[in-house]
Amino acid sequence: MELWHFRADREFRNYRLLRSRCIAGRWTPPDAPPFAAAGSAEADPSLSPDGRRLYFVSARPPGSADDFDIWLVERDAGGAWSAPRRLPEPVNSPASELLPRELADGRLLFGSSRPGGHGHGDIYLATPQPGGGWRVDNAGPPVSTPANEYEADMSRDGSALAVVADRGDRSHLYLYARRGDGWVESGRVPARDDVFQVGPLLSPTGDRLLFAQADGADSGEWFLADLRPDPDPRWPPTCDPGPGRASR
Repeated sequence: MELWHFRADREFRNYRLLRSRCIAGRWTPPDAPPFAAAGSAEADPSLSPDGRRLYFVSARPPGSADDFDIWLVERDAGGAWSAPRRLPEPVNSPASELLPRELADGRLLFGSSRPGGHGHGDIYLATPQPGGGWRVDNAGPPVSTPANEYEADMSRDGSALAVVADRGDRSHLYLYARRGDGWVESGRVPARDDVFQVGPLLSPTGDRLLFAQADGADSGEWFLADLRPDPDPRWPPTCDPGPGRASR
């Protein structure tokens, strides 16, 4: 089992990719993966459902400031990672792309501040096309609005969506439920009003949400919210199973 994440400084800048492994019931100290680019801001690592692909955002080459693009590495049968490759347009754009997440159906969910959207930032879905290209569609209302939506995650069963949006004060997490072919907003995630939340990760059935927010002097720590009564306690999986739990 692996844990992919990133770390920033106290000013929430200078992002770097990190990876920990579960070995003998303990997490190894975080280290940089072999494909990380020294000197470049990199963040938002996300594994595909089958674990073969890992997406992340990078401001490489060094000196690109915070113009993040989506990059991809692929894992071979022996566990080695390929050289990173930048996804082509129209997935990437002259603006920043954030939090790429491959969905169960193969589409890629991400946020972008590219022009032509409904607000400062919107949520987009990229669909692979024959021949290696992509079709990119704005998620549209009510997910994308005149406010600034810039991160999102969908549960593996497609029933729930969590969106990071700044609606005028600071960024918070908003929940959506699937209704037919569309989405209906179902309220805010119970979290602090005085700090922002980022990095949503939904459980496979949407009954729990992992996210980051400030905790005292620490700029960003992980928090877990139960979104339904009696959520499945096996998610997120732990390195130390403990009584009644199983590592995955």
